[in-house]
Amino acid sequence: MNIVITDYKTVSNDISTFDVFKKFGDITLYPSTKPDEVQQRIHNADMVICNKTLLTADSMKTAENLKYIGLFATGYNNIDIEYTTKHNIAVCNAGSYSTNAVAQHTFALILNHFSKVNDYNTFVRNGGWKKSDVFSPMVYESHEIADKTIGIIGYGSIGKAVAKIADAFSMNVLVNTRTPQNDPTVKFVSLDELLKNSDIVTVHCPLNSESELMFNDETFAKFKKNSFFINTARGGVVDENALRNALENNLIGGAAIDTITVEPMREDCVLYGVKNLTITPHIAWSPVETINRLISIVETNIQNFLNNKPTNLIQSGV
Repeated sequence: MNIVITDYKTVSNDISTFDVFKKFGDITLYPSTKPDEVQQRIHNADMVICNKTLLTADSMKTAENLKYIGLFATGYNNIDIEYTTKHNIAVCNAGSYSTNAVAQHTFALILNHFSKVNDYNTFVRNGGWKKSDVFSPMVYESHEIADKTIGIIGYGSIGKAVAKIADAFSMNVLVNTRTPQNDPTVKFVSLDELLKNSDIVTVHCPLNSESELMFNDETFAKFKKNSFFINTARGGVVDENALRNALENNLIGGAAIDTITVEPMREDCVLYGVKNLTITPHIAWSPVETINRLISIVETNIQNFLNNKPTNLIQSGV
C-alpha cells in the first residue's frame, strides 16, 4: 500500500509516532500540505491519512488508486463526502478519542475564570505577595461554581462528560440539543431558556449549517448578565465580531475559547487582546494520552478496513 500522511505535524512533532503505520505499506510523511499541493502529493496514494487537509473533488480527481481516507479527527468537514461516495472511497474518522481531554480542558477554563488561578499566579510572579501586608491578599474577586447553572449546547460524548463533571461540582445542568434524550440528571431546554438562566454557557456541538455563527449579536444579547462563555468546539459557531462586542460592552462577564474561525491566528484577528477573554491555541484535544489513543484508533481503523470489517465509517466506499 502507498500511504500518504499529509499533515503529521498537526498530530505530533515526533515522526516516530507514525511508525505504527509502516506495517501497512510504504509511508510518505508531510508536516503540512497546502490546498494547492494536495493533488500532486496524493496522486499515487492507495490511502491518505490526514487531520485537517482539504480533500476536495479537484484534489482527489487524479488519485485513481485511492481507496481509503483515515482521519486523525472526529470531524470530517474537510472531506468532500459526495466525491468519496461517488468514487467508492472509504472514509473513517477517529470517533470519540478526545472526550475526556476536551471535558477536562473545559473545566480548566471554568476554574481558571472563577478561581482566578492565572491572575493570582501573575500577581505572585510580579512580586505582589512579597509586598503584601496580609497573608491572603484578595486582589481578585473569585467565586464558587457549586450551585451555579451550566448550560451545555450539544449532548454527544463530550457534552455528557462535561455534565458528569458539573454534577460532581454540585452544579445545575441545562442542556440544549437537536435530539433530546432520556437523561434525568440534566434538564433539556430551549436555547433561549438556556441562555437566560445559565451562569456558564459551553459549546460542544459540531459545526454545520445549523450551528454556523449561532453565537452572534442577537444570541449574546440573550445571555445572563455576567455569564461566562466557552467554546471548545469549532470556531465557526461564533461570530467573532459579536463576541468581541459582547465582551467590550460588558454584555457577558467573560469568555474562554480554544478554537477560532481561521487557525492559526492571523495578525488581524479581531479577538486578539480583547478584555476578559482567555484563548488557548486549539489544544484541548492534545494531552499525551489522548494523542496515543488517537493513533491507536486510526491504526485499528486501517487494520479493520483491510480485514473487510471497517470501523468508524463515515463513507463506506468499496
